[in-house]
Amino acid sequence: MSVSFRTVDEFSEGQRLDNYLLKHLKGVPKSHIYRVIRKGEVRVNKGRKKAEYKLCIDDVVRIPPIRVSESGHVEASDNLKQLLQDAILYEDKGLIIINKPSGLAVHSGSGVSVGVIEALRGVYKDPIELVHRLDRATSGILLIAKKRSVLKNLHVQLNLHQIEKRYMALVKGTWSKKRHTIDAPLYQNSRCTVVDAKGKESISHFHPLKNFHNDEFEASLVEVLIETGRMHQIRAHAKHAGHEIAGDDKYGDKVFDAQVKAKGLKRLFLHAHQLTFTNPLTNEIQKVNAPLSEELQIFIDQL
Repeated sequence: MSVSFRTVDEFSEGQRLDNYLLKHLKGVPKSHIYRVIRKGEVRVNKGRKKAEYKLCIDDVVRIPPIRVSESGHVEASDNLKQLLQDAILYEDKGLIIINKPSGLAVHSGSGVSVGVIEALRGVYKDPIELVHRLDRATSGILLIAKKRSVLKNLHVQLNLHQIEKRYMALVKGTWSKKRHTIDAPLYQNSRCTVVDAKGKESISHFHPLKNFHNDEFEASLVEVLIETGRMHQIRAHAKHAGHEIAGDDKYGDKVFDAQVKAKGLKRLFLHAHQLTFTNPLTNEIQKVNAPLSEELQIFIDQL
């Protein structure tokens, strides 16, 4: 281990020194980070700084020898990098929009060594950051910022509910073809997300597009518009409504899941298919569409 030096990029501009170190020194206890800052072992532009110091672009941060997480850095495979490059729906100087495949985590952690963002960082020379997240099992539109100004702008749009997110899902049972609004607060406990009065406001609008009914099998293809973005929101709200999503091993219905599995479904049928936002660079309304994957389209066609 030796002293290292990091130059602050635009994504870290304005970030507190302690939070910057916590991000880059994975697995190091907070108490140890605060101790090396207090003792002056961490320097910014060769000078001492307090933990609350807000970094400026091109600041040079001296980081003393510190043992970090044993997991180490894992490089994404060339196949994964190519898969993601092929999945790009739109790109400009500030933004990358991809159609994320199902089964791929958006970032590392919880037993995942490489996610979408780590793989793409191996492709792009300049820093990039996730704008939002998608569940690992969910496919579809994912925004990635290439500039901090774009990231901040899109976060404001998200917080003000100015980004419209629409999903496609196959759910249990037939549902009348009208808009069904689920306005039920969601609370995240240690195991999953549940409807609970002490939870956060969560609103989802389900619009059935086509019903399927044969023998003892009943399902509905729905479009879901979400006003809020809670963890597992659509999956938890679908369960609350009694219309669980097909292939959902956490919130699903076992009998329904056995039926769709027998018919050939091998994944969660939830896909982020449309996203509308204001592009921070052009200041124009932009609508992006991601078609269903071939496997989901084939499954629907044969129902």
